[in-house]
Amino acid sequence: MTITYEYEGALYVNLTNKCNCNCEFCLRHGEKEGSIYTEDSLWLEREPTRQEALDSFLSRDIPSYREIVFCGYGEPTYRLDDILCLVDELKAHYGDQLPPVRINTNGHANLINGRDVCPELKGRIDTLSISLNANNAADYVALCHPIQGEEAYQAMLDFAKESKTYVPHVVFTVVDKGTDPAEIEESRSIAQSLGVQLRVRAYIDS
Repeated sequence: MTITYEYEGALYVNLTNKCNCNCEFCLRHGEKEGSIYTEDSLWLEREPTRQEALDSFLSRDIPSYREIVFCGYGEPTYRLDDILCLVDELKAHYGDQLPPVRINTNGHANLINGRDVCPELKGRIDTLSISLNANNAADYVALCHPIQGEEAYQAMLDFAKESKTYVPHVVFTVVDKGTDPAEIEESRSIAQSLGVQLRVRAYIDS
């Protein structure tokens, strides 16, 4: 079972397969070849315990990484309580030697956890990378298929807007799959209106 894995100088953390979306472009739909995200080893037969995750961290040379990224096949904020506890443990263990911590997320943490989690991120999470993926609720549902429907789109925008109060770096991402440049600029305008950055991700055809 792969809990932590290395990629481009960062340490990625894989805690869950669960996701409330079924995005058209998601690499979990891909083949078993060509990307670290489509390897069988990243599909968890069961969710690791908090202690197993901590043990996996402590088996690594944590200060040597440029960043720690909670990512993997599922939506990591299903395990948000565990993420925050693990970060606290790592901060206690490594202090100033702990690399910056990022969560790659769909921005539905408040929906998933049934509470406003943004204040809990303060002092723990350095970067939130939030998948914007569409410029309106209807297109978002058609592309990402969240189980909460159009409510999920506004929840994601609200999460981004609030979380920047507590997290130093909040970034929206969109996947460029032959996207009209005007749509990219519209996404950029949405990001700017909420006070966050936009990063355009290249599409990986698996």
